[in-house]
Amino acid sequence: MTPTSEEPLEGTPLIKPSTTDHPLYEKVVEACRTVYDPEIPVNIYDLGLVYTIEISPENDAKIIMTLTAPGCPVAGEMPGWVQDAVACVGGLRDVDVEMTFDPQWGMDMMSDEARLELGFM
Repeated sequence: MTPTSEEPLEGTPLIKPSTTDHPLYEKVVEACRTVYDPEIPVNIYDLGLVYTIEISPENDAKIIMTLTAPGCPVAGEMPGWVQDAVACVGGLRDVDVEMTFDPQWGMDMMSDEARLELGFM
């Protein structure tokens, strides 16, 4: 069976592009930058842990994120931290944070700022 445009190819991550043109996008990014992995002194956005920020026309935010490792000690808490931080953004109606491990996080996903902060540049 050939996949339709609505069916992902096997092995293709179910991650949509972020809605960067939404007026609240930058505020949501800044809220994500207030959340840190307790073991790494860099925020989760610059670490590359936030895969997608999708904001609907009704101002509902859906964030798809990952962790540096599936066995991360804060795996159960991190989505709540992100949800709490983003919920403070004025104008949002709802915030949903979804965890994924596909694709698996890698150091190549870090921003240049994160690499510099961690001494990888």
